Amino acid sequence: MQVHRFEKVWLGAAILLIVGFIATIAYGSVGVGVGMVDDTGGQISAEEVQNGNTGTQFDDPGVVKEDGQYVVYVVARQFQFSPGTGDTPIRVPAGENVTFKVTSADVVHGFSVVETNINTMVIPGQVSEVSARFNEPGTYGLICHEYCGAAHHTMGGSVEVVPPEEYDMQQENIDQSADDAQAQEEADQ
Repeated sequence: MQVHRFEKVWLGAAILLIVGFIATIAYGSVGVGVGMVDDTGGQISAEEVQNGNTGTQFDDPGVVKEDGQYVVYVVARQFQFSPGTGDTPIRVPAGENVTFKVTSADVVHGFSVVETNINTMVIPGQVSEVSARFNEPGTYGLICHEYCGAAHHTMGGSVEVVPPEEYDMQQENIDQSADDAQAQEEADQ
């Protein structure tokens, strides 16, 4: 059987293209350090998260300082991040390592901070953990990138990165307000 020279060229090009696609997929899945969500962040009962009685920081989510690092506990639920949505943006200091620990109270969500490498799936019953460093102050968008229901398109929020001295001053004001509220409560009793 005679194969024309141009058919051989096109056959060779097609095989080369297929091998190139397979090599690209193999490199993208193992070569650049991209990994799937796993349970290294831990597991947690989604029902307890929904009811707010996990006995963990997820009962009162927010920014805390643990072992010299800032850790942000976030609960994703239809159709909001707590904190992060509306009048409660996530505030973190610039120039610090920040670890986000995120879990879901209901369905699968996404957690992506725009213009950063923070992007993970949030699965009920698991704690997703991702770390980053924000060097520049500014406001970053926070979006859910996994379809989570009819109002999915409204699920967003923000991460505010502020200068360290401004962050410290805000924390002192928050702590003072909490102390004043506790003192008032004790005085009322």
